[in-house]
Amino acid sequence: MSIERIAIIVAGGTGQRMGASTPKQFLPLSGEPVLMRTLRAFTYIEPAIRLVLVLPAAHEEQWQKLCAQHNFSTPHTVVHGGAERFHSVRNGLQHVPNSPNALVAVHDAVRPLIEPMLIATAYDMAQRHGAAVPVVPPVDSVRMLLDNGHTQAVERNRVLLVQTPQTFRADLLLSAYAQPYSPHFTDDASVVEAAGIGITTFAGQTSNIKLTTPYDMAVAEYLIKYSM
Repeated sequence: MSIERIAIIVAGGTGQRMGASTPKQFLPLSGEPVLMRTLRAFTYIEPAIRLVLVLPAAHEEQWQKLCAQHNFSTPHTVVHGGAERFHSVRNGLQHVPNSPNALVAVHDAVRPLIEPMLIATAYDMAQRHGAAVPVVPPVDSVRMLLDNGHTQAVERNRVLLVQTPQTFRADLLLSAYAQPYSPHFTDDASVVEAAGIGITTFAGQTSNIKLTTPYDMAVAEYLIKYSM
């Protein structure tokens, strides 16, 4: 039986840490909005992929204007976000079939440098294991903040940094998101894990950076110009 691939692209950023009045997913990156690069990246592995874009309701008109301005025609469904990322993803899941034969990748809109190979690997790992998350090792030393305000060294080889797309069998993800919201849910993997489902990790991509500050934008421009 064929497997349907779906991607939920979560675009809830406001641009505050970017120091911009424009939401960061709409900022220009090498000539076009960040979000357009992100959406298009998923079509490289499967042109017919189902794309669900979760945007704040207040940003939809601006997005439609950008699409017209840039002649952006990649098919996608726009869904309005919620109070927290958890609620935004759950809104996006309303467009996902409750089936073990569908795979759902949830990806940050502001990770536009993701390579098609990483996306393909994410779907493959989710098909085999049910829940798959890309990770990269930290390059800096790591310390943990304790309750008393002091810090304690942590073995760096025991720490992994989590990226997106976090990818799951659709029926597992829908079941996990039936849980009530908890402030401990920091990403989709934490929601799925709280439902008793094990998470498989695989090697992420160091250039799959999340654009949060002007420095990140400068790095992304450099990588597009000289590495990609």
